[in-house]
Amino acid sequence: MDINDLRSIATVLSFVAFISIVVWAYSGKRKRAFDEAAALAVDDEEQVSRGGSAGHSA
Repeated sequence: MDINDLRSIATVLSFVAFISIVVWAYSGKRKRAFDEAAALAVDDEEQVSRGGSAGHSA
């Protein structure tokens, strides 16, 4: 086993990790959590415009 074999193994493992993350991110089970996370920025701006503290305590 030489360095090229190790590089090939690292490449394959990286590709598998990438595909796993893509499948996880686009799975239907995560849609609601991602939608809630996407709405956090909008919710924060609404609190600031209403005079809320937006998470900052004085």
